[in-house]
Amino acid sequence: MPSTPIARRTLLGGAAALPLRAQPDAPIVRFALRSVRIPFSERVREAWVSSWKNQKRNQEDYRLNFVRLYDANGRVGLGEAKMPRDQAEARLRTLVGRTPADLLDDDSLRGILIAVYDLAAQAAGVSIARYLNPRAKRRIVPTWWSQCFPPALMASEARLGYSLGYRVHKVKARPWEDPIAQAGAICDAIGRDMKVWVDANSSWANTQKTIEVTRALARFPQYFAIESPIPRADIDGYRTLRRAGLPLKISEHVDGVDLLPWTREKLLDAWIVGAANLGPYVRNFAAQAAAARTPIWIEHSIDNGIAQVFQAHQCAAWNELEYSIAISHVLADDCMLEPFTVRNGFYELPSSPGLGVQFDDAAIDRYRLA
Repeated sequence: MPSTPIARRTLLGGAAALPLRAQPDAPIVRFALRSVRIPFSERVREAWVSSWKNQKRNQEDYRLNFVRLYDANGRVGLGEAKMPRDQAEARLRTLVGRTPADLLDDDSLRGILIAVYDLAAQAAGVSIARYLNPRAKRRIVPTWWSQCFPPALMASEARLGYSLGYRVHKVKARPWEDPIAQAGAICDAIGRDMKVWVDANSSWANTQKTIEVTRALARFPQYFAIESPIPRADIDGYRTLRRAGLPLKISEHVDGVDLLPWTREKLLDAWIVGAANLGPYVRNFAAQAAAARTPIWIEHSIDNGIAQVFQAHQCAAWNELEYSIAISHVLADDCMLEPFTVRNGFYELPSSPGLGVQFDDAAIDRYRLA
């Protein structure tokens, strides 16, 4: 089931409440919407498209809808709609004349909510992270991310991520590639201080195979976790995996499930949260994770730079959000002026009010659809 609603100022288990400050009252006066088509980076394009075709997914790019909200005081909030353009345009029209304070808890706005929080935090004179929690961290741990590639490409991508400062790497496992061969290539390419977890998206199918593969992967010191090894509905299978005493952590997507048996029986070492509900939904999950003493690895904003930075602000606000997952590095451009710079495993949050970053309009024009 979805996360349980929790009072705005009394979150369970120690998760941080929103700051008790006056809410901005400048109404939204207009909006701008720009649609783009971003192809994959040349270095991974062929392998990525091939992997997705093997998964019955015919996609060669990402179609994104970038948003600007303008308020009556001249502030501009930035976001990416996370919905089709026609839906985004219809929703944006309904926001004109309303204030950010009216909208902060509306998860149905999806990525438009990023721009709402940007306006609200700018009006308060703080970063979004500190708007969500005055005691927010200054830096977070982002995750490098790879599709199911052949071992040689896995190795070169891992080497690139390591050279760019990442120290956590999520990789995809699928039946057409040997996960053990992938692990060997990756671990030969990186330092011992880079941690790797593998996402099977249920492709290991049963507990016996999961136990065998996990124990083989555990021989590589950089590997520390598995994700979604078997179908999520097979909770008895997860009980079997827990009883087996696997040497790697177990994680699973918890969007839309009844968390009670998972938490009561301590079946998971980490939760994956990825639904495109960016406001109270995430805040409530953070509260539940605090109560369950289980970290969240969050990936609701993977495919563009502005949403990646917003997700980082959320990770800084709530300690329960342990890792931030994004794939903007595999696209031809993240459409941001400021680079998403990672040093020694950490991304330092912008400290200026709001998101603290800006669109690269030249890049948006280059890939613009409308």
